[in-house]
Amino acid sequence: MKSDFVDELYFSAAFPLPFRVLCLVGLGILGWATNLHGLSLWRVDAAGTLELSVTTPDGYRLTSPLPTDRRQGSWKHGQYVAGVHRPVYRVFVAYAAWTLLCWLVYRYATRGDVSLVDSFKFIPAIATLCVLTALVCPFNVLYKHERDRFIHAVHRCLFPSPHRVYFSDVVFADVFTSFAKVLGDVWLSACMLLPGGSLLAQPAQEGLARWILPTLMSIPYAVRFRQCLVEYNAPSNESRRPLFNALKYASSFPVIYLSAAQRIVVSDVVALEGEAAASRPWHGEHQLFRLWLLAAAFNSLYSFWWDVTNDWGLELLRPRHTSPPSGHAPPPRPLLLPRLHSRSALLKHAADDSLDGHPDDAANLDAYHKVDRRPHPYGLRSVLLFPLPVYPFAILVDLVLRLTWSAKLSSHLHSYSEGDLIIFWIELAEVVRRWMWVFLRVEWEAVKEAELREPRSPHPHSSDGRIAMDRRDSLREGIPEQDDFEMVSSDISARVSEAG
Repeated sequence: MKSDFVDELYFSAAFPLPFRVLCLVGLGILGWATNLHGLSLWRVDAAGTLELSVTTPDGYRLTSPLPTDRRQGSWKHGQYVAGVHRPVYRVFVAYAAWTLLCWLVYRYATRGDVSLVDSFKFIPAIATLCVLTALVCPFNVLYKHERDRFIHAVHRCLFPSPHRVYFSDVVFADVFTSFAKVLGDVWLSACMLLPGGSLLAQPAQEGLARWILPTLMSIPYAVRFRQCLVEYNAPSNESRRPLFNALKYASSFPVIYLSAAQRIVVSDVVALEGEAAASRPWHGEHQLFRLWLLAAAFNSLYSFWWDVTNDWGLELLRPRHTSPPSGHAPPPRPLLLPRLHSRSALLKHAADDSLDGHPDDAANLDAYHKVDRRPHPYGLRSVLLFPLPVYPFAILVDLVLRLTWSAKLSSHLHSYSEGDLIIFWIELAEVVRRWMWVFLRVEWEAVKEAELREPRSPHPHSSDGRIAMDRRDSLREGIPEQDDFEMVSSDISARVSEAG
């Protein structure tokens, strides 16, 4: 036990918490770049599904009134998103180079001597301060376009529109939930770097200060909870699914705050059994501990079920009576679509006959509206864009890592100094799980979008027939005059993005 404590002490000295936070943030950037790159390699329309519109060099956003070209396999794209991942890779390279340089300087200065760690803690402080300064820098340097997109995404998540939630913001906020513990580590790192703090010991959390850490960790779940309520209250929503999704995020709050209340458990146990009982992580005889355990189990299992059934669209855990029917899509109905304003192809095939004036002609629509209902492996779905082994592997990994959810959200488990290395690996595993989750989440959204043939949002157009330019990602202008539209049959039904 003493040897383990020494190993953990040297780990904290060689790789202190501020550098671990910077490392996990860098892995998040790399994960997002590889998500976009991987989806591009598999020709999944990530840019169209995530609404990553083309932007001009001066910051204007070009919004296309129709989905990207889906003629070559309706959920795939042509050249629309080519290179969208490259700027993110460049951001990661610059970020990683700076972080690695600062860590090497820190290692050279301390030379592995534990007694010198706190003398040179200004090095991780400078590294973090420079990253934050670069993030908010107003000058057109250091990938300003990517930095602005990130800041705008954070703003939209914290202050969402009361009428609509974009799918890209849903994915971003879900990724944010995987960094809930990292957000708490930012607070702990700040306490360590301030005068009087130490990189080798957890800062004391007494009185009201003990609730700061769980409150910070709950912010990502509060963001997603509010997004679900916005989706549920949207005028076009007719489903209770956003409400059930909100329950998933609400179930995280008892885990977080009951964990913070475990100090009461420890004090009660110490009063009964002595100081030796304080080092035990298991106190099953106490009611608060059992409540925390129950909340953690419910949150983990419910989140796993939601991942598999709703976020990935797999049928493994879906009740039989709720499985989608094996027929065709709902009958089409007329929809106004913009004409001659899109840089991408229309929904109609080039070889299709004109459908103008025939909104009820289901025979002409069948060629490109029919949903693929071929037999598929048990527990999966009919349309699989990735290799078959990916799906059972993802289900298994998601189950295992979801069961570590309680450790990630439970701040009282992090108070044991000998658990730094284990907690870091759990945080790293959660980042990997979310990276895997994004692939299947975007894939399922693209498949649903192809089946419904639905543009992700009403896009604005200028009156002279050109594509509208908007400086803001989340705002949309008014609909133009009706003369700019033609009647085309489609099976599009109004809906909002399902939460992740």
